[in-house]
Amino acid sequence: MPDPAAATMDLPRRDARDKLQGRTRYTVDRGGAGTLQAVLLRAEVASARILRLDTAKARSMPGVRAIVTAEDAPGRHGIGIADHPLFATGCVRYDGEPLAAVAAETLEQAEAAAAAIAVELEPLPAVIEMAQALTPDAPLVHPDWRDYEVLLAGAARAGNVAWEATVVRGDVDAAFARADVTIVDSVFRVGRQNHLSFEPRAVVASYEDGRFHIETSTQVPWSVRATTAKLLGIAPSQVRVTVPAVGGGFGLKFDCALEPFAALLARASGRPVKLVNSRREEMLTCLCRENAEIRIRSAVTAEGEIVGREAVVLMDCGAYGGEQIFLTTMTAHTLGGNYRLGAVRLASRAVYTNTAPNGAFRACNGVYNTFALERHTDEICAAIGMDRLAFRRRNVLGDGDLGATGQVFEGDVLGPMLDKMVALRAEKPSRAPRAEGRLHGRASVVGTWFVFVGPSAATVNLNPDGSATLVTSGVEIGSGSMVQALPQIVAAELGLKPEDVVVRTADTDAAGYDVGVGGGRTTVSLGAASTAACVEVRRKMLKVAADMLETAPEDLVLAKGRVEIVGIPGSGVTIAEIAARAQSLTGPISGSGAFTGPGVAAMPGCAAGHFIEALDIPVFAVHDCEVAVDPDTGHVEVLAYTVVQDVGRALNRRAIAGQIQGGVVQGLGYALHEEMSIGPDGRILQSGLETYRVPLAEDVVPVEIHLHEGAPSIGPLGVKGAGEVPILNVGAAIACAVADATGRRVQELPLTPPRVLALLREREGPLELAHIAKDWREKVLG
Repeated sequence: MPDPAAATMDLPRRDARDKLQGRTRYTVDRGGAGTLQAVLLRAEVASARILRLDTAKARSMPGVRAIVTAEDAPGRHGIGIADHPLFATGCVRYDGEPLAAVAAETLEQAEAAAAAIAVELEPLPAVIEMAQALTPDAPLVHPDWRDYEVLLAGAARAGNVAWEATVVRGDVDAAFARADVTIVDSVFRVGRQNHLSFEPRAVVASYEDGRFHIETSTQVPWSVRATTAKLLGIAPSQVRVTVPAVGGGFGLKFDCALEPFAALLARASGRPVKLVNSRREEMLTCLCRENAEIRIRSAVTAEGEIVGREAVVLMDCGAYGGEQIFLTTMTAHTLGGNYRLGAVRLASRAVYTNTAPNGAFRACNGVYNTFALERHTDEICAAIGMDRLAFRRRNVLGDGDLGATGQVFEGDVLGPMLDKMVALRAEKPSRAPRAEGRLHGRASVVGTWFVFVGPSAATVNLNPDGSATLVTSGVEIGSGSMVQALPQIVAAELGLKPEDVVVRTADTDAAGYDVGVGGGRTTVSLGAASTAACVEVRRKMLKVAADMLETAPEDLVLAKGRVEIVGIPGSGVTIAEIAARAQSLTGPISGSGAFTGPGVAAMPGCAAGHFIEALDIPVFAVHDCEVAVDPDTGHVEVLAYTVVQDVGRALNRRAIAGQIQGGVVQGLGYALHEEMSIGPDGRILQSGLETYRVPLAEDVVPVEIHLHEGAPSIGPLGVKGAGEVPILNVGAAIACAVADATGRRVQELPLTPPRVLALLREREGPLELAHIAKDWREKVLG
């Protein structure tokens, strides 16, 4: 067993120089001579019946080589339910839905041909907001929802409710009926957030020898392979997916997107086809972090014990279920996380509307549920007159405590992290003087996330020169896992330098199955599979070395590119000599490994409609921030921001710090700036960077970072994913600090200056959300 310390270092990114100098070639940079350019013809209404779609004129236009429509791909795909066709079929369900795809010699020719396609639509009533979609007489976005293929049984569905996941543990009615409790009822609302990756969704597809080759900017090569095959009605083995460097993802590329369109056009034209979303298309059809509405009620004793909690979360999935169906699962672990609960019942519903579909986004579901939970926690503290930090310390989950679904948590992690934050607060003076006459506020909040473990495979080949090649389906999306963490792990296992580990880019023809890059899983799942592959390589190397050195394998150690006799530095042979020896005697040395989540038990029968009932690797975070609020403008300035993050074991502190700094800044955008709004016609109003305000350089605040190590983890060397969780608490920390500064009830994000000013001047009454009844059972299907 190698020393874990050998894997711990501040290894710089090997891809940094090329990215800084513009030499990295992303998918958008690919597609050589002979490649056709493609565009999508998209609907410009939210809801309509398709009466006619005539491509005859467009097909005869100059340069046009192929046009495909719904007739070429009649199938449906989805998560949980197969509700999503590739093209609008029979009717249009959202503004921007694809109607046809065109490939031509030039982009201008493709655009001209798309504009020449004759489309006749009959407008239909549309439901734009969830409150509207849930009324008894609302038009159905999917009138035929009962006929769709159900891919995972067990969830309740009805009308415009695409999916409902519930948790019921204990006697909640009895808890709320107790005479010694205070009942606190809170509602919250958040808008959508755009990922805004620098590289838009892009693909180059070709069709040769009866197989498709798809080169794409994705986080999930195997999902692209499977979904493309399903929509084209072919075997998955007929699709090869390769992935160059990806120019940002954040969850946007955690689903199949443009790939089937390009594949159809490549087959129809017999030529390679390139399809890239414009920035406007990325804005109008982005798989955003969903808008959500939340009601949460708690029954709490005067001593601060939470004896009962119930909540309903409405998640707008847009016109198709997509990732939101899976993410209904997460409410149990985010809104139902952080604290010990006596009894609990939660409902999380994905709601269809005639708007662009939403999707996964960094710490998806958790960011707004943590905002709601922590604001609700502060409202509890105000109601019972208890200190906010003392209440949290009393109730945070610890060793042996039950989670919402009855999972038994291991280890005291969140409590000591909160203690660390309290100590940090005491060490430094308040930044209140920097508020300079503005309103000063401060908050410390906690959050619970998880590592999305799942199947991964890896192969390690020992090369004749003593280096090693790691082959996986992992994708480098900017987090550094593929260029830092995995080389560090493999190098430590084999006694090499990280620069001697070659990491192949994803290729589904060469590497085994992998769920994809997201949910903080790359270092854990691919790292564990890589470790298992290295174990086989080590065994083979030591056997060869033992024969060469005439000693026992257990008397040998791998270090610094050599196999040495224990206790005799400089002895033994080089790994290159071992590779050469093995090649001549038994053949090249290689090893393969695999990993999947072991599956932690939940309490039987308390969760319904869930894809994950318990967390294999919980991850925790504690954030503290101080703000100054201008009472005249509503502008919020962040004066200081501190993070204590649970990382299991920190393999690369430099890389983790980069993830935390970036995640906090992205969270500040969600909390303070980024607002996507939808017009009454169902169109997203922010079509570019001119109207969508993201954090700029002057908005960035230096984050004080403290890593908490030693928490239980099944990850290799005890690691946990560190890239997903930094954004989790930011909205909550800002909202609670602004509420502290203003004395107002903060119920919505983002806290743009107009919204804060409206709070300060009490221009609007409190948010009510009357369509989410206080009686939990009135709004639950199952």
